[in-house]
Amino acid sequence: MSNYDTIVIGGGPGGYVAAIRASQLGQQTAVVEKEHLGGVCLNWGCIPTKSLLRNAEIINLLKEGKTFGFNFDNLSVDYSVAQKRSRQVSQRLVKGVGFLMKKNNIDVLEGMGRLRSKTEVAVNGEVHTAKNIIIATGSRARAIPGVEIDGDKLLTYRHALELKEVPASLIVVGAGAIGMEFAHIFHSYGTDVTVVEMLPAVLPAEDEDISQELEKQFARAKIKVKTGAKVDKVETNAGGVTISVSKNGETETLQAEKALIAIGIAPNSENLGLEEVGVKVERSYIQIDDKMQTNVPGIYAIGDVTGKLALAHVASAQGLVAAEAIAGHKTRPLDYRKLPRCTYTHPEVASVGLTEAQAREQGYDVKVGIFPFQPNGKALGLADNVGFVKIISEHKYHEVLGVFMIGPHVTELLAGPTGMIGLESTLEELAHTIHPHPTLSEVIMEAAHVALGQAIHI
Repeated sequence: MSNYDTIVIGGGPGGYVAAIRASQLGQQTAVVEKEHLGGVCLNWGCIPTKSLLRNAEIINLLKEGKTFGFNFDNLSVDYSVAQKRSRQVSQRLVKGVGFLMKKNNIDVLEGMGRLRSKTEVAVNGEVHTAKNIIIATGSRARAIPGVEIDGDKLLTYRHALELKEVPASLIVVGAGAIGMEFAHIFHSYGTDVTVVEMLPAVLPAEDEDISQELEKQFARAKIKVKTGAKVDKVETNAGGVTISVSKNGETETLQAEKALIAIGIAPNSENLGLEEVGVKVERSYIQIDDKMQTNVPGIYAIGDVTGKLALAHVASAQGLVAAEAIAGHKTRPLDYRKLPRCTYTHPEVASVGLTEAQAREQGYDVKVGIFPFQPNGKALGLADNVGFVKIISEHKYHEVLGVFMIGPHVTELLAGPTGMIGLESTLEELAHTIHPHPTLSEVIMEAAHVALGQAIHI
């Protein structure tokens, strides 16, 4: 039996960050991890997909050679090399997390962790005690009820990342960030892709104008998108996959070599001993307060398993709050409406705050400013000037409520607007912030000018 101040169950971007901060604050800390440090994000999510997306970006750039004055007679691409590189990138970061555990004197307990009591965690038959426990067990891909994922013809994101060859054809069920990113990757390598989404728009959590623009750009790229389409039946056969979908009373049968099921996530809250200890769970999500504490004193939860906002950077932020709360430090509650969200398609999508519809539903008198990338000098120089920035603000004080972007590299532009929304900044403050020229970021400033009725370059 080992005694700790804090045990973290789960070594993903929430868990390992919480462990590091707890150790920094003088806590004797351990992390329990059943598979790989870094969790889904580093191993099977955020990081390897971004590596593949970089490969897709380069391929698409090569296809535009005429624009830049070069051409290839016999251009060939090898997806297996891209897949191998994505694993190498992932492994490098995972090794880095292992180094951080050693650097911060954090014990790594390999195996499944289960609560024995509010101060005990069993790992592979050994019981470890802790004054505080942080649950950071993450999530997994959600399956369609009654449909068995075989990992061959029916895939989750994890199976998709293991492919060493691209399929000739692919049906993507679900037009959230995961589904749309994989649709872009495989299409770039020549796969015939069809995206099916039950809701009326792709990226249904985004602002309506953003969703419409992304669907338009996918159509331009010849990626087929079917929104408002319900999956009625999924079958595998010798030729691949057959999926029946219905829309407006009409049924259509789709066929492909493989199908990616990307309809969301399910929290990993089973078999943790939560019921025995009395931790409150609703719809499989662990319930927490502003300090990430559950209803059981000394037990905390962070990340996807809490159902707040299933993003790696949110899990990390929650981990810092939990560790600091345990150490008795004053913490600042997270406002999940003001945290950034990114989708790494082409064009990219980045957003923070309220959509226009949400702002109106909450009773705000809304002002909107939209400025396109089309006249932006940097975007023109990149030969990548589709998309726009949309700013939502309220009329009385001009407080910025939301910033939504679709266009080149917009995920890299989002930190500034996120900070300003967190500080309750106004349109004037955003418009009068001097943005360097020539940069893509100028479009944010220009959109603020539009909202104020003072458009300069349009």
